[in-house]
Amino acid sequence: MVSEIVMKIEDHTYFGSKFSAFFFIIVLFCDGLGICFWLSILEGCMLVCATRSSALELVVMDPNPLVWNIVFSKGGAVKFLGTKRHHDKWLLDTENYVIKGCFAMTELGHGSNVRGIETVATYDSKTGEFVINTPCESAQKYWIGGAANHATHTIVFAQLHINGRNEGVHAFIAQIRDQDENVLPNIHIADCGHKIGLNGVDNGRIWFNNIRVPRENLLNLVADVLPDGKYVSMIDNPDQRFAAFLSPLTLGRVNIAVNAVYISKVGLAIAVRYALSRRAFSTTPDGPEMLLLDYPSHQRRLLPLLAKVCMMSSASNFMKNMYVKRTPEISKAIHVYSSALKATLTWQNMTTLQECREACGGQGLKTENRVGIFKAEFDVQSTFEGDNNVLLQQVSKALYAEFLTTQRKKKSFKGLGLEHLNGPCPVIPHSLTSVILRSSKFQMDLFCLRERDLLKQFAEEVARHLAQGESRERALMLSYQIAEDLARAFTERTILQIFLEDEMNAPAGSLKDVLVLLRSMYVMVCIDESASFLRYGYLSRDNVTTVRKEVMILCSELRPHALAIVGSFGIPDAFLSPLAFDWIEANALSSGSE
Repeated sequence: MVSEIVMKIEDHTYFGSKFSAFFFIIVLFCDGLGICFWLSILEGCMLVCATRSSALELVVMDPNPLVWNIVFSKGGAVKFLGTKRHHDKWLLDTENYVIKGCFAMTELGHGSNVRGIETVATYDSKTGEFVINTPCESAQKYWIGGAANHATHTIVFAQLHINGRNEGVHAFIAQIRDQDENVLPNIHIADCGHKIGLNGVDNGRIWFNNIRVPRENLLNLVADVLPDGKYVSMIDNPDQRFAAFLSPLTLGRVNIAVNAVYISKVGLAIAVRYALSRRAFSTTPDGPEMLLLDYPSHQRRLLPLLAKVCMMSSASNFMKNMYVKRTPEISKAIHVYSSALKATLTWQNMTTLQECREACGGQGLKTENRVGIFKAEFDVQSTFEGDNNVLLQQVSKALYAEFLTTQRKKKSFKGLGLEHLNGPCPVIPHSLTSVILRSSKFQMDLFCLRERDLLKQFAEEVARHLAQGESRERALMLSYQIAEDLARAFTERTILQIFLEDEMNAPAGSLKDVLVLLRSMYVMVCIDESASFLRYGYLSRDNVTTVRKEVMILCSELRPHALAIVGSFGIPDAFLSPLAFDWIEANALSSGSE
């Protein structure tokens, strides 16, 4: 199935090498779908890319559900936030690209704080319309992918005002251009300007000057407005209603996290292959030069990243499958996992790409070798669909809420992998050997101990601030340092736990042996790179030194498997770069390269 898609991409004259990584993402994300659906996705991408300078840039700037709809044949915001009346009216034209949509949530003055957006939609009961207005410059919609040049419609998020009462943020369908792409009256659109990457995405700004949209254009899955102006919702609590309203947008974070892993794999496949063919210096007079990957220092640069991407791939697959099989009962868990993994995986992606770029030397600067360009294209992942630091704070708040609930109701922890908190506190050996360090029991015990202790410390610190008269929100804010450590501890334990479950299902033999090496490398590097194990006293200084030495031993043991591991990613040659193959021939005078 995948090979058929690859052949179609390679055979299509429109797509050059610059587009391949994007389609690699699409191919891997949709794994398991039928070939007909694959081809419909591909044809849809071809249609969309006719108006873009880069297919790779199509879906990686503003979280654009209407454009994601073209890619994944799903209804995006209309499907997930609307009801049958919207599906019947809008979805077919959206899927056929008659309607070119954009997603207008972010404003110049508000990004992560969606509740604070300033755009206003006032209901006029006399006409049965909403009047949407941009009241000030900070309320202009900003970074709206597709808005600057092409979008005909937008999902605009605004504060809903009815009879002088603010009912909170809601979403509306509004037309901003006609079918000839002329901007409609009372709407002003401008480009956001040149960016450090993703310049094929026409990110724009939108101002609304009291435009009118029909009452039926309110996306009413969570709440609705009746013709007489009565506001109705099955959820009375405003906080719960807001959470329910935003929950369908979790898909964006899931996509970004999965995407980050795939791009890291491409970067590592290129850098590792290059390191297995590029030579430099000799350890003996007149001896042959050494392969880059035979240098312990080069192994230390790339192989821990290889272990991390394998572990994170397992976690991203878990999250992807969890989202596909989602039920209302696990919506909270999906939110926590997607927040934690989106932050961790996108940060790790940028770390990986930077190291791969440097490991490729000057060749890493060439656009055709992709690693450098990926850095610019995917840097935005750290801030869109939620600033990563804010997301980690959300994770800690969710864990804190679980802690308080179990304490108040005197119940056991259930869900989010927190069941380990119901048992006795793990005991870590005073003296660590290589055998102990590679033991899955020791690894889980250590990560669980850290998470358990940090959750307790976080709760105690918040309680101290509350006792001093601080509000709950300020108490949480003042405890941000432990909050960040806790969120990282939760995420790293989650990744390890998910991988262990996958490892248990692997057949005994050489494959499982390599998985053990990858897992142990991941744990050792997490310890080596985090001060928390020393800061909070989970390991002694001598033990941390032992861990650091173990990393180098694991590097030498993983070195023979490096090529097989990047090969196991299944990345077709067309999706890599010349640097991953015969880079001398690719740069030869006879090749015509410039």
